[in-house]
Amino acid sequence: MQSNTSDLLPDIRHTFELDASILTVWQAVTTSEMLAQWLMPNDLQLTLGHTFNFRSQPMGDWDGVIQCKLTELDPPNRISFSWSAMNMNHHVSFVLNEKDGKTQFTLVHSGWSQPSAMFRGIMDEGWVKNVEQLKTLIKA
Repeated sequence: MQSNTSDLLPDIRHTFELDASILTVWQAVTTSEMLAQWLMPNDLQLTLGHTFNFRSQPMGDWDGVIQCKLTELDPPNRISFSWSAMNMNHHVSFVLNEKDGKTQFTLVHSGWSQPSAMFRGIMDEGWVKNVEQLKTLIKA
């Protein structure tokens, strides 16, 4: 079922300043092993068009799998992928910009419709918590 534009909710959008070089942050957001440490276990490979999964704890009718496809790859500035789970199809982008030895990290999770408003709120808070874990990881 297609949502019309009047049903769309605002994107989740957060920008963080990370005290690390752009290459350090790029590695943390594009390496399967590093992503697993701050986000979820996954089988990401950096090949445009690659399909991969994030795996989380199953809940209710959800099997815990988020199906993704790498849609944009512009090292070390941008990685984007589709994000499909629980009959919701979204898009996630990580955008990196370096300034004065630090990295501005912008996360955009788009494609939200009115029926998923509650889940959007949960994900909005979840992304902030995950990026806090990313900050800890890159300082280690």
